[in-house]
Amino acid sequence: MIGKLTGQVDSVGEDWALIDVAGVGYHVFCSRRSLERLPPGSGPVALLVETHVREDHIHLYGFIDQAERDWFRLLCTVQGVGARMALAILSVLSPQDLIQAIAAQDKAQLTRAGGVGPKLASRILVELKDKAGNLVLGPAAAAVPPNGTGGGLGRAAEDAVSALVNLGYGRSESFGAVVQASRALGDRAPLEALITAGLKELST
Repeated sequence: MIGKLTGQVDSVGEDWALIDVAGVGYHVFCSRRSLERLPPGSGPVALLVETHVREDHIHLYGFIDQAERDWFRLLCTVQGVGARMALAILSVLSPQDLIQAIAAQDKAQLTRAGGVGPKLASRILVELKDKAGNLVLGPAAAAVPPNGTGGGLGRAAEDAVSALVNLGYGRSESFGAVVQASRALGDRAPLEALITAGLKELST
């Protein structure tokens, strides 16, 4: 199995790159994020690779960093998410965006990817949160005390997120702002203080 390619960029398409390794060209499918970070022209590049072998083909999927490859693997464990859809998701959401979307249980973020409807987005949120737990959510989940709802948020913090969403902000960005406010103010910060600090975070 191919796990890494180090060579030069030969050419780039909408969702692929041709990597020249010692005169052999490897056709590698990539997310838009990885393609945008490839060196210009025929510059040197190193891509981490997932090799998928099927009866009728061998496909290579390339990633500019380990975080994206790890998320690709995780996304592919969800029923209904294949390799190409995982790349579509990673094309619109960075690993950090995915962490925040899962922590906030934000379906709207995931449905930005082509082919991901509300039902599949809900499945991704539930399955990845259950499988990865705090390893996926990391500091975002630990920032406030868990109560079993709202992606690990305490009651006041979850209410603060809802208030910011009602003011027109997206759920993921509201969640991130409240997490930052909770870190600064402490676990027992009142609702009004969290909303005020959250708004300040969103305005910076």
